[in-house]
Amino acid sequence: MRSEAGVGLKLGAAAGLLFLHLPLVLIFVYAFTTEEKSYQFPPPGYTTRWFSAAWFDRPDIWPPLILSLKVALIATVLALIFGTLAAAALHRARFYGRDSISLLFILPIALPGIITGIALRSAFDIMGLPFSTWTIVLGHATFTIVVVYNNVLARFRRTSQSMIEASMDLGANGPQTFRHVILPQIASALLAGGMLAFALSFDEVIVTTFTAGQQSTLPIWMLNELLRPRQRPVTNVVAIIVIAVTFLPILAAYFVTREGEHTAGSGK
Repeated sequence: MRSEAGVGLKLGAAAGLLFLHLPLVLIFVYAFTTEEKSYQFPPPGYTTRWFSAAWFDRPDIWPPLILSLKVALIATVLALIFGTLAAAALHRARFYGRDSISLLFILPIALPGIITGIALRSAFDIMGLPFSTWTIVLGHATFTIVVVYNNVLARFRRTSQSMIEASMDLGANGPQTFRHVILPQIASALLAGGMLAFALSFDEVIVTTFTAGQQSTLPIWMLNELLRPRQRPVTNVVAIIVIAVTFLPILAAYFVTREGEHTAGSGK
């Protein structure tokens, strides 16, 4: 009976993985198809010319790509600063309503993106802010801060408070203690949080739709290309780029934090 249940679980897991990842495989397949405007299966032939077409013949790709990279970098920096400060404040302070404030930090990533997008657009309209790169950055910062906050707060909880107290007892001031004691302890959490924040920001489309105005990031460019197909294989080539840019930081973040239980003070 147990062996049958084990086989069933393995088949279920395999089916789930196939359901999740088969569309990604199809993106790679159709990036090499010779057919320009349809998704005929199996593809009538294979070619690599769409990669050169995306690089040399489609200048409309570059402005959205540069904008996406710019927004992701700025949003990541903001997330690292404010997420770390928030985690440090809520970790050290003990006051009434602390858990409620922590929930408010996590709420933006828990809410559907369309709710966050509508709320941000309404706020920008009320404040009279014109849509620009900065409105996109502010929209992305609402959920990227959460990623850094969660990573750093988890690391603070595994860091021994006695190390900080010992540093202060030995005459180190606040900045010295942060630089030589706290920062080495949370460095991997900051790195992982920053990479995840960059990946989330780079491929965000729902919140961006409400905060970009007439601008177009790379995910919005891809959506428009699918609605008004011109060279569908080029869109798949760009999708491969997006997959790489988002998958590699997430994979790196996993390897950076998977040994987190062995950090100093983990047993405290």
